[in-house]
Amino acid sequence: MPIVNRIAAFHEDMTAWRRRIHAHPETAFEEHHTAAFVASKLAEFGIEVHRGLAGTGVVGVLKVGTGNKSIGLRADMDALQVEEANGFEHRSTKEGKMHACGHDGHTTMLLGAARYLAETQRFDGTVRFIFQPAEEGEGGGRAMVEQGLFDQFPVEAVYGMHNWPGLPVGRFAVRPGPMMAAGDTFEITVTGKGAHAAMPHQGIDPIVIGAEIVGALQSIASRQASPLDSVIVTVAQFHAGHAHNVIPPQAVLTGTARSFKPALRDMLEASVRRIAEGIAAAHGAQASLIYDRRYPATINSEKETEIAAAAMAEVAGRENVERDLAPSMGSEDFSFMLQARPGAYVWIGNGGESGGPGLHHPAYDFNDEILPLGASYWARLVERTLAAE
Repeated sequence: MPIVNRIAAFHEDMTAWRRRIHAHPETAFEEHHTAAFVASKLAEFGIEVHRGLAGTGVVGVLKVGTGNKSIGLRADMDALQVEEANGFEHRSTKEGKMHACGHDGHTTMLLGAARYLAETQRFDGTVRFIFQPAEEGEGGGRAMVEQGLFDQFPVEAVYGMHNWPGLPVGRFAVRPGPMMAAGDTFEITVTGKGAHAAMPHQGIDPIVIGAEIVGALQSIASRQASPLDSVIVTVAQFHAGHAHNVIPPQAVLTGTARSFKPALRDMLEASVRRIAEGIAAAHGAQASLIYDRRYPATINSEKETEIAAAAMAEVAGRENVERDLAPSMGSEDFSFMLQARPGAYVWIGNGGESGGPGLHHPAYDFNDEILPLGASYWARLVERTLAAE
């Protein structure tokens, strides 16, 4: 079954909503304008609205019939601290902030599904429309769960969706098991001894030590993890010194570590610590580590993966549902919801097959062409899961 006709009929409305949200980006836990817009639309559709979880979170509740089953649908609302490079009319109006990951489109697709489901009511049970703040690195999903999301709004399963540049328009992807990696961060402070750059023997150079640590960290993936396991250790920042002729007393390295298995997370933290402290000690310096386990791996349950795949096949055709796409080393805080309830996280093709701007790029923009496709997936997922007798 193709895109739902009724949803296609208000494609223009969804495009306007999406572009309004895009023009007014808000970063983690500051999504006040976006949350107010979402809440007003849900109320306009006749859906019960609840606000306040994780500060700016919004939950819409739509109950139809007498069925006891319930399903949760989640969309993220926050933007990134990125200066937009686009010049179109709906570009960001806020300096240094933009929707560079498509959360404006995610929010809009779920609003479109909410409108359709409230109008047609072709299901029996309860839908929880979960609009989550602060996905980008600040754990809004974790905050909602910890503040009682599923206690206040119980569901039997929860589903999430993300646009995927490079996946053609009209295609979806889902797989059971790992879909996104666990994402951890680390900060290594190397403390040596400052000196004149022309007299390095009088100091202990933290830059040389830090550079050695950077190189050694790459041996974790190549020599400490199995070649069959996916592991990444990336140093993304290296800060030291302020003058060309001074050896500074300290250097600070920050980065990220990615994996899929809990045992590998343990190994990564222990290895980063051992390498940093060992190399520093060998040079007569000290190294301290702050290691933060941010997001666990996003793990789809098998039953819900099949349910999601069937709903996508109804909308796009079975041949357009990719089942063997490799999981991403990116991370996603929908993982906290999947730790609390079974469910599935899926990708919807955003196009850009020829190498256009990807996620988090300053020239990225969500593809409005796929709005009715994503909303139709949500609608069919609800109608299949909560099928009326």
